[in-house]
Amino acid sequence: MQQISFWQTWVVAGILMALSATVTAQEGDLTLDDLFATPKLTGTSPSRPAWAPNGEHFAFSWSEPGKPGRGLWVSTSNGKEVRLLSDPASGAVRDMAWTNANTIVSLRGNHLWQTSLNRGDDLQFMPVEGGAHNLSVSPTGNQVAYIRDGDLWLANLTSKQNRQLTEIGIASLSSLRKGRYSRPEREIGPGIWSGPTYKWSPDGKTIAFHAVDRREMRKVPFPDYLADETNPNEVRRGYPGDPNEIRRVGLLDVASGAVTFLDLPDPQSNQVIDFNWSPDGALLVDTASDTAVDRKLFVVAPGDGRLREIWRGVRESRMYTSFGSAWHPDGQHVVFLSDMGDRYGLYKIDASPSRDRPRLLTDSSYDVLSTPSIAGDALFYAGNGVNPYEQHVYRLRMSDGAPERVTNLPGRNLGYPSPDGRHLAFLHSNDTSPPELYVVTSEGGDATRVTHSPLPAFTERSWTAAEYVSFPSLVDDYTLHARILKPANLQPGKQYPVVFGPVYSNTARNRWAGNYSLVQQLLVKKGYIVVQVDSRGSNGYGRAFREEFLLGFADQDIEDYASAVAYLESLDYVDPDRIGIWGSSYGGTLSVYSLLMKPGLFQVGVAAAAAVDPMFFGTDDVAIVRRPQTHPEIFERKALKYAANLEDKLLFIHGLQDQVVPFKTTATLAEELIKLGKDFDFVFAPGATHGWSREQHYDRYLFGKIIAYFDRHLGEPSE
Repeated sequence: MQQISFWQTWVVAGILMALSATVTAQEGDLTLDDLFATPKLTGTSPSRPAWAPNGEHFAFSWSEPGKPGRGLWVSTSNGKEVRLLSDPASGAVRDMAWTNANTIVSLRGNHLWQTSLNRGDDLQFMPVEGGAHNLSVSPTGNQVAYIRDGDLWLANLTSKQNRQLTEIGIASLSSLRKGRYSRPEREIGPGIWSGPTYKWSPDGKTIAFHAVDRREMRKVPFPDYLADETNPNEVRRGYPGDPNEIRRVGLLDVASGAVTFLDLPDPQSNQVIDFNWSPDGALLVDTASDTAVDRKLFVVAPGDGRLREIWRGVRESRMYTSFGSAWHPDGQHVVFLSDMGDRYGLYKIDASPSRDRPRLLTDSSYDVLSTPSIAGDALFYAGNGVNPYEQHVYRLRMSDGAPERVTNLPGRNLGYPSPDGRHLAFLHSNDTSPPELYVVTSEGGDATRVTHSPLPAFTERSWTAAEYVSFPSLVDDYTLHARILKPANLQPGKQYPVVFGPVYSNTARNRWAGNYSLVQQLLVKKGYIVVQVDSRGSNGYGRAFREEFLLGFADQDIEDYASAVAYLESLDYVDPDRIGIWGSSYGGTLSVYSLLMKPGLFQVGVAAAAAVDPMFFGTDDVAIVRRPQTHPEIFERKALKYAANLEDKLLFIHGLQDQVVPFKTTATLAEELIKLGKDFDFVFAPGATHGWSREQHYDRYLFGKIIAYFDRHLGEPSE
């Protein structure tokens, strides 16, 4: 058992900072190999914390800099005593849960381990079925539920026996276990993009679960060229207007195994946002249509299987949005996240049939960015009340109803309150710091840092902080916002190349973005100015700005980038003839369409995993484009139609196992460009999925291609 004292932690931190000050002037060039070396420069980020029932400790998985695997760590509520409780030889900790205030069960390999705080014991306790995940301890603490192959299982901690509770899971069509849509035909678990899994009732007699059936979705081949012979490898993957997943909520009687499904309306067109039990056993069910237009809250009374609608909100202009709900601490009201006003807010409504109108609880001047967490007599939530670039945690005490900001560290803060609401553990990151775990009292004040994750090779380097700027739109009255990273010590009279990217909505944010942040830092070290813009569809600027993205993909948001280019060109240190753009997924879409719709705006574009044909968007993308049956004109906006406009340098990047944006769509556009005699470049990755930027080997290879492309066409001219 290893222990780190509070003072040891900060002495080490002080030494590292002192070393950083002396080494900065001598540090060598940053290379792509540095960014993707093993172990990772940024170390292992801590997991989300799990609080003990009495709020005196919280557990998390983590490993110290340079050490492999995730161990089980526990901290006191004030963060001043942090201990490694697991044996490093026992395997990586995949999941954990508290059975009481002194005992943690964790999942390692195919076994549950039991760890005692008092004794310091860490013992292999009992086997579980292979592939177990999503641990959840029963309210009595003597049973642990988990999911395996799409079904619920129960591990009895007294008898040490496993029991299958449901027979719902049906294996995936896909023989290749990768890609967003390579999911079971039927399972207990989230939908393809979101949704709950399961939750115990307060008395431990019932489990509410989310069942997803995909057997009516279209079969689409995503060939596996790396098999011995090419494997067509079909998956369930719909397009806008197609049947979606069937999403249902079931109630499982734990003793008998009997299942009752709730009669939710049109489960093929409505997603289950979440469900939650009240202290007295009523079930709150939160649903929304795939288009996001229709939102409904239902309550199921204890012992009853009938749904009672307590609120409905309809707005045709609504698109991709944030939803969430929870029971109020009084157990009689519901608190839900909604965009009823100009900003996202938390609203309170009576769960009885009173039909009261929802009452806004939070500050209408900023957006609430998360579902509320209930702790003690307070609600905790994330919001951007300081500025659009930061996310902080707020507390709303029911006694006085005045929201208070709990976190003070500039950047992005994700909060996890203790059950009694007295402390807040939170994950914090910013422009130059990867996520770390901190804890603070719910009264606010100085936070105590719990983890130090990066390697010395990261800590000893200087990293570029961003500047946040605003400028006017050239096409309307909006003020636009951007995040800019500039090379250190700009030379007077010199003009520098600019790279926009990765472009997307909600990118002008003070946060660490994994590999994207590392690559941005490398580009800055190489002499590029790096820019990200909050184009239309982004949060933080009001509902009208956000909802202009509906039916407007690659349209007005491109005008936002044109306005940003004009702003950059007004700066005397920017070279107006060396400006590039890149992004992945919708960021790739923006890159392609910017070059085709506004030739010359950017001299170079890199489009990774670019969605270039709305007919091949996903069934959930009806939230931004609706359906061909109702809005056929939107589905005519294919990049293919504008292929003849290509004048600038363009590089396509695509993984052949990208099931979100089928490779077929980029191949079709490339074929048209070839027929038109257009010059462009192409890089493919045989086994990469839509998430290539996080996939080993593909990340280093493809980021290397992006950087080399910009160096070739935007870098300093050779003498």
